[in-house]
Amino acid sequence: MAVGKPDVITGAPICRRTAFALDEFLANQREIQRAYPDCELILATEEPDFVDELRERIARYNLRGDAIAFELVRPDYARHWSWAVAGGREAIKQYALSEGAEYLLYFDADMTYAPSVISIMKEKIEGFDVVSSGYRLPRYGAWGFGGGCVLINRKTLNKITFRCYEFKRGYVITEDEWLDVDLFTSRARVKKGIFVPIKHYIEGGQYYAIEPQPVGWLRQLANRPLVRYILVRMSLLFGRNIAGWLHIRLYRKTRFLHGRRR
Repeated sequence: MAVGKPDVITGAPICRRTAFALDEFLANQREIQRAYPDCELILATEEPDFVDELRERIARYNLRGDAIAFELVRPDYARHWSWAVAGGREAIKQYALSEGAEYLLYFDADMTYAPSVISIMKEKIEGFDVVSSGYRLPRYGAWGFGGGCVLINRKTLNKITFRCYEFKRGYVITEDEWLDVDLFTSRARVKKGIFVPIKHYIEGGQYYAIEPQPVGWLRQLANRPLVRYILVRMSLLFGRNIAGWLHIRLYRKTRFLHGRRR
């Protein structure tokens, strides 16, 4: 096992409600650490009484890593789960910076990844500051880009803050959408694609899988940093998540076009 400061921190926010695939996730992390020993796993939770259990589970799988707690801060009216995800990602970011890691690779604790995920993502980030690999989302079975497989270099970590925004009517701008804004304003070089085989679990042991594949021109255009920045700013202006709405429209459009080609 690697000693000293890790080259890569891998991290995922988690709470008891979202821990239904934790055993699959940790077993996968063991494979990832065997393939790339110079990494460390950090789980961040807003539930302080969950930390000891997470540490025990990490030790059970013989992983290099730790669990940390963070304070969940949100407006009184806020109810969306994105606040916990944003807080967890920010806590992991602060940990990675304090440890001097060169890269931070964000995971989601309800996903598993190819054991070679770190090597794949480090190869793809050459010439860039951030690389994001897409995955399937439980809703509609659609795929998209989110915070579940994102590698960020240390220079860029110092320029971003994970946060979300919830309108009083219930619409939310999530932490990964705000990340796009920060990446654009900081002039980060961003690469997006489907580079890594990923399984996205739902309760009951079922999952949505994705394999590396080309990304169509419409998706490429919709996920350019400038376009994402404009969409988020428009969302703030109109009081609803326009980027999320566009994602569903694109999924339906590409599914329709695929059906016509068949």
